[in-house]
Amino acid sequence: MKRIAIDMDEVIADTLTTHVEWYNRDYRDELKLSELEGITLLQARPDGKAAIESYYEREDFFRSIKVIEHSQEVLQELSEHFEIYITTAAMEVPASFRAKYEWLLEHFGFLNEMNFVFCGDKSIIRADYMVDDNVKQLRAFKGQGILFTAPRNVNETGFVRVNNWLEARTWFMAQLQKDQQRGGEPKEGRKDA
Repeated sequence: MKRIAIDMDEVIADTLTTHVEWYNRDYRDELKLSELEGITLLQARPDGKAAIESYYEREDFFRSIKVIEHSQEVLQELSEHFEIYITTAAMEVPASFRAKYEWLLEHFGFLNEMNFVFCGDKSIIRADYMVDDNVKQLRAFKGQGILFTAPRNVNETGFVRVNNWLEARTWFMAQLQKDQQRGGEPKEGRKDA
């Protein structure tokens, strides 16, 4: 089977929405997600850097993040045809390790936990595809990068883009069908992988 490496934050975990909600609650702000198109939260509120970054030290923050719509059902379906790896740059936020691991077990328990990869530089990831919202990670990746739309990357070009998990399913199933037509992957996936 071909491998798909999938980022967590802003791809399967709606970290930004939770971050904005907590920031607005705790600092009595009214920041809207629509204000973040093409920029990061820190760029939108540079004076709030300490407050914004403080959430990264809190396990309860990472445990409370919502799941990106349709990610569970689509990943469950794709896992029948592809090897799925969750690859998160958790080295950037060491306090998140345990919370992210527990979050994955809770929301994506159908995936093999041995395929949860906590790293920093994702160029070490060996997969056929990588779905990520961070173009820096995609540029370093050796396989086919797929940019998952997030507010900060709306102006980025140069990658295949999917706006949501339903589009991602369509794209990956089309790739699977192309491979089958070329004789690359039998319908059930290779048994020797």
